[in-house]
Amino acid sequence: MRVLVTGGAGYVGSVSVERLVEAGHDVVILDDLTTGHRESVPPVVSLEVGSYGAADELARLLERACVDAILHCAARSLVGESVRDPARYYRDNVSGGIVLLEAARQAEVGRIVFSSSAAVYGVPDTTPITEDAPLRPINPYGETKRTFEAALRFYGDAYGLRSVALRYFNVAGATDDNGELHDPETHLIPNVLRAAETGEPITLFGADYPTPDGTCIRDYIHVADLADAHLAALEATAPDDPRTDTALVCNLGIGEGFSVRQVVDAAATVVGRPIPETMGPRRAGDPPVLVAAADRAREVLGWTAARPTLDAMIGSAWAWRRANLDETGARRE
Repeated sequence: MRVLVTGGAGYVGSVSVERLVEAGHDVVILDDLTTGHRESVPPVVSLEVGSYGAADELARLLERACVDAILHCAARSLVGESVRDPARYYRDNVSGGIVLLEAARQAEVGRIVFSSSAAVYGVPDTTPITEDAPLRPINPYGETKRTFEAALRFYGDAYGLRSVALRYFNVAGATDDNGELHDPETHLIPNVLRAAETGEPITLFGADYPTPDGTCIRDYIHVADLADAHLAALEATAPDDPRTDTALVCNLGIGEGFSVRQVVDAAATVVGRPIPETMGPRRAGDPPVLVAAADRAREVLGWTAARPTLDAMIGSAWAWRRANLDETGARRE
């Protein structure tokens, strides 16, 4: 299979590219490198620097590359930024996404896997969250993911597009070659590890939630497990595979959650010293518990998380940082 990976130089995309290459597939990356890193692209993979929202360039790429399927990882993904600048999120995640679907349709590429998000659920009524839970996103980022999922469904009905949307929760961890390096960094685990490196305290938001230790609980998934799911989902879009006769949606997670306190304590164990911290107030809109019900991914895709522990996630992230980042947190030359 020849796969176009949008955002393939980013965190999730680069690890998924690793997995696809390991499985024997040919890969072409499309990435504008605004958040991705050229260093994350393996030598055996072609990198096209550009945007999936640029119709003419994308059409030429699809004609030239002769791809069989698309793994769509590229997106704007900062919740706070989406609230401040929703136009950018609708322009890139929705309008750009439709450009991608139209280019694929014209090139007769009928298979796509979409990196969606648990943000489509908003604040759920119950947890664990199933795929049938109401979709009530509470920010523009989540709304753009929901909107593109709907487009996949309607394109499937009208044009026969075979698709899988994977709604995942908190991604963490690293491989030997690729890890998490964002600017700004908004995710808990890399910020905790950064606090361990610099001695600058990390702020924990809220210790009075109705949870066993008072801090929020979230479902985490190792980035390498996510890459395995992307591969399984791409395989499910084969033309004769009944699993994608209609658009398929699956949650990805481990089916249980870890609290912020558990993450900090596990990181302290991994790095061998306490993590400096301060306690702040609750953030508006933070639910106490978000945990995925991942039964459908297991039953339909045959996927389960192989690295479900905080030790595996934090340990791999710490090892990658130690091997690849300097004392300022920048990638070593």
